[in-house]
Amino acid sequence: MNVADSELVSAMLLDAGYAETKNINNADAIFVNTCAIREHAEDKVHSRLGYYHKIKNEKPSTIIGVLGCMAQNLKENILESKPYVDIVLGPDSYRKLPEMLYHRSNKNNNHIVDTKLSRYEVYDNLFPSRNEGVNAWVSIMRGCDKFCTFCIVPFTRGRERSRSIQGIIEEVMLAVNNGFSEITLLGQNVNSYNFEGQKFHKLLESVASLDGVKRIRYTSPHPKDMTVNVLDVMKNYDNICNYVHLPLQAGNNNVLKRMNRTYTKEEFLNLSELIRNKLPKVGISTDIIVGFPGENQPEFEETLKVMNEVKFDSAFTFKYSSRPGTKAAEFKDHITEDEKQSRLEKVINLQREHTVIRNKKYIGNTEKVLIEKESKRSSKQWAGRTDSNKWVIFDKKSERIGDIVPVKIKSAFGITLQGEIKKIQEMETVI
Repeated sequence: MNVADSELVSAMLLDAGYAETKNINNADAIFVNTCAIREHAEDKVHSRLGYYHKIKNEKPSTIIGVLGCMAQNLKENILESKPYVDIVLGPDSYRKLPEMLYHRSNKNNNHIVDTKLSRYEVYDNLFPSRNEGVNAWVSIMRGCDKFCTFCIVPFTRGRERSRSIQGIIEEVMLAVNNGFSEITLLGQNVNSYNFEGQKFHKLLESVASLDGVKRIRYTSPHPKDMTVNVLDVMKNYDNICNYVHLPLQAGNNNVLKRMNRTYTKEEFLNLSELIRNKLPKVGISTDIIVGFPGENQPEFEETLKVMNEVKFDSAFTFKYSSRPGTKAAEFKDHITEDEKQSRLEKVINLQREHTVIRNKKYIGNTEKVLIEKESKRSSKQWAGRTDSNKWVIFDKKSERIGDIVPVKIKSAFGITLQGEIKKIQEMETVI
């Protein structure tokens, strides 16, 4: 989401006559687009701002701005502890940035702050300035209505509102015409999308039907809002990736209730089974939080049991991070850091085993792989992803970044697959 927002801000500044510089010491304005989802993210922002302060000391005319969720959530703290910050702008106020820069550049030395949340702003008629690459993030909605007790997002990004299907289609076609091979539809809860009664499956089908759209992903869905209609559309269109990110968060019903996740462990397991039955060879990833306030050892072990039952292809795993302003921050029975770390290591180790099990099932298969970058291991190899979201390393031939090529999977080490591109005659035999 922050990548998409940064591209949007960049486009507005370019339209206003600014140019991007690769040398930060030459910049007239420096912005840090922030995340408030975990404490570690905030710590990194504070560190970067200290670095920007040194640049401003050398060049006092430099304008420093804080954008996004941290600006929304901690504006008073920023203004008090970092008086050198000139502009503080929440995620619904980006349109005002060029005007703010104009006033700030004309010797208005007061802090400029705008963190009002909007029920309507979706930036529907603005298109981002994207760097070269293979994937285009396309924001389809903003905000969240779920109010999970651990999450600050509804307070920093406001309530759910959706862009028009037509506006999204225009942005997708612009990205396709600019050479992007993959489109990722983006939202806090993408399957909560609802524009004038048109739900997410209708949007997904509309995008998949467009000429030139090679590959589509979406993130992140909420288990409560996942529908059979969405799975049917995924099954019917080859350009929609065979991959679902399905956040579990915890495997115990008491913990899920305290998190306000609005589904039970049993409902999650049934949904996981439905997805695997509807979409053979589907890749399923998840999010897991360990050490939520009050989570005892037996409750934590239920998360491990769910992992063993589903065997996720991959997982994003986190220690619970208390966010001031959320309901969970008021809970009294917080878990020690040592215990959280111990549980996290168990989850990571178990997921590593499950990833290997899932990956080994691909050995011998021929998979369509989108080439995304040069391998870190060797300049003679490519790295790309299957539509089920698995990384594959293979030797270069005459392909280019952005191509989708058939790769036969030879082996699986750790989280990565290794393969080789199919020869022409082998491809003809397969066809």
